Amino acid sequence: MRYTGLFAPLVTPFDANENINYPVLEQLIEFLLAEGVAGFVPGGTTGEVYALSEAERLEIFRFVKEKVRNRAVLIAGTNSGATRDVIGYSQAAETMGYDGLMVAVPPYSRPNQQELLAHYRVVAQSVTIPVILYNFPWRAGTEIGYDVMDELTGVENVVGIKEASGDMSRVYEFHLRYKDRYQMICGSDDQALDYFLWGATCWIGGGASCAPRLHRQVLDAALAGDFLAARDMMSGLLVLLRSLESGSYTQKVKYGCELLGIDVGSPRRPLLPLEEHEKSAFKKLFAALPAMDIR
Repeated sequence: MRYTGLFAPLVTPFDANENINYPVLEQLIEFLLAEGVAGFVPGGTTGEVYALSEAERLEIFRFVKEKVRNRAVLIAGTNSGATRDVIGYSQAAETMGYDGLMVAVPPYSRPNQQELLAHYRVVAQSVTIPVILYNFPWRAGTEIGYDVMDELTGVENVVGIKEASGDMSRVYEFHLRYKDRYQMICGSDDQALDYFLWGATCWIGGGASCAPRLHRQVLDAALAGDFLAARDMMSGLLVLLRSLESGSYTQKVKYGCELLGIDVGSPRRPLLPLEEHEKSAFKKLFAALPAMDIR
């Protein structure tokens, strides 16, 4: 399967008591579908998966599948600290009818490349649906090296990688080394246009929950081969992306949703909400973006 279009890693709405706010999650899903999002990724970093219990993660998977049905592609983020837990989440997602999985490097343990290869191989072999690896060494502490990718060419359902290292040389190397064996999926948002120039057709963008139209317009123009238009649109979007990457990423995406009239609430601790001066600065930036419907 080759993924095409904008995929939104869903934020997790919370109420004032830090309970998951499912009515607002449904509101967010319907908004994003109306904006032309091609897929959803519940269980990602932007969804604060690290702060969710096992029961909450599985319930979010069930809820998103029930509400989306077959209107978009569903990729479950099934990363965890132990291989057996990743297998459990992955098999549960497959049973629920998810189209694929996104599996990052296990956090905190910093496995070496041999350990990482063994981890990915057994996870992929535990399911039949496609597996997308997620390379984000800044957060995980370990990079998915070429030796791992070389060995996984023999595991048929490992189909691609979401690359968020910020190292464009990996995009070039993948193109030369693997041709069409792996799909390269954009995960370095501020480099998205470069990814599309090199043939990427899918963007899993953390800011898509609060600015889906701008993300989609850039990708759509690139897929149509109009890179000048895509560059002009990307110039506007970069203002938002640079702000997100400068700090308080999840808080800003959530506040952006609130500015659109979807009150997804504050993050769970240990993250704290934006302070008032931060909100004021972000609101000014957000309102100045093109095609943004502030409420």
